[in-house]
Amino acid sequence: MVSATATAVALSCLMAGAPAVARSRAADPSHDRVPAAAAAQRQHPVAAVPLPRPRPESAPQSASREQTKDAARDEGTEGGKEGAKEVKAPAPPQSSACRIALTEEIAIAPSIPPIKGPGACGGDDLVRLEAVVLPDKRRVAVTPAAVMRCTMASTVANWVRNDVAPLVVRLGSPIAALDNFDSYQCRGRNNVAGAQMSEHGRANALDVRGFKLADGRMIELTDRTQPRDLREAVLHSVCTHFSTVLGPDSDWYHEDHIHLDLAERRSNYRICQWDVLDPLPKIAPLMPAVRPDDAPPRETADAEEEAKEGTKEGAKEGTKQEAKGEKAAGRAGPRGAAEPDARKAAPSEPSSGDAAAAEAEDPEPATPPPAPQPAPAKGAKKKHKSKS
Repeated sequence: MVSATATAVALSCLMAGAPAVARSRAADPSHDRVPAAAAAQRQHPVAAVPLPRPRPESAPQSASREQTKDAARDEGTEGGKEGAKEVKAPAPPQSSACRIALTEEIAIAPSIPPIKGPGACGGDDLVRLEAVVLPDKRRVAVTPAAVMRCTMASTVANWVRNDVAPLVVRLGSPIAALDNFDSYQCRGRNNVAGAQMSEHGRANALDVRGFKLADGRMIELTDRTQPRDLREAVLHSVCTHFSTVLGPDSDWYHEDHIHLDLAERRSNYRICQWDVLDPLPKIAPLMPAVRPDDAPPRETADAEEEAKEGTKEGAKEGTKQEAKGEKAAGRAGPRGAAEPDARKAAPSEPSSGDAAAAEAEDPEPATPPPAPQPAPAKGAKKKHKSKS
C-alpha cells in the first residue's frame, strides 16, 4: 500500500513540472535559440550560406511572379504563331485550264514538277503522258511514257481519239499502243551541237514511229509497204492538229519517224513536209519495155556488121588514093622547085631551042596526072641536041 501511494505522488509531481518548463521556454525565447542552432550545426556540419543584401529603395521595382508568368505565356504564344507561319508550306500553284480539261477520261497524264534545264530547256505545266483513253474506255498506251507540256499532251490525245483510232479500224484490229520515239530531251535541232534549240528541249514535241495493233501487228508510218491510203490519211490528220510535221524527204534526219510539235510562228505559219512514198519494185527490170508496133524496124546485127565492113573498105580505098596522090606530088615537087632557077638563068629572049626545052620541062597543071609522061620530054631533048 505504501509503495503504490509513493508512485502516485511521483507521477503527479512530474506532470506538474512539464507545463512549468514549457511556460518558461515560451517566456524566454533566447532559451530555445541556442539549442536549435546547435542542433542545426550538429545535423549540417557545412557552414550556412549567407543571405543576399537587402534591395535598395532606389532600385526599380521587379515584376511580380504572376506578371512574369503572364509575360512568358504571351511571348510563347506569339513565338508559336511566328513559328507556325514560317513552317507553313507555300500554297500550291493553281491548275491551268489545260490541266483542268485533261481529265482521266481523256488521258492518263499525271502532273510533274517544272523542269529548269540549262539554257531554254524545260518548261512549266508539264505532264507524263502514259496512255490515251478512247471514247469506249479502252486505253492506248504511250510506250514509253512521254514527258511534255500539257497543251502538247492534250493535242496528242485528241489526235489519237478522233483520227487515229477510227482510221486503224479498217485494218481489222483496234489500236493498242503509240510508239514513242522521242519526247523531252534538252538538245539542239537534229541533235546538232550549237544548233537552235529544238522543240524537244522545250517539252513541246513528240516523235512517232507508228502504231501497235491489238493483234500484235506494227504499223510503221514510214514503211513503204503499208497501205498508201492509210498513210495519206494520217498525213492529212497530223498536218491539221500540229504546226510542224516532218517526215521522209523533209531531210535525212526524219526518214524513219514522224516529228510533231506545236511551235508558234508568225501569222500561224505551219510546216508540213512528209512525202508518202510508193513501194520499191521487188525485182529490178532487166529487159527494156516492149517496142511499139508503129515504131520503125530495128537494124539487125548482120546489117550493122556489113555497114561496118563497108565503112572500113571505103576508108582503106580513101587511104590508098591519098597515098598515091602524095607520091605523085613528091615526084613533081623537085621539078617545080628547079623551075625558078632555070627561069632566072634563062635570057630575056630565049632561042627557039631553049623555048622548046622549057616547054618540055614545064610541069603539068595544078592537078597532076597519076603517072608522068616521059615521051614528049625525050623528043624535046633530042631536038634540042640536034639544034645545038
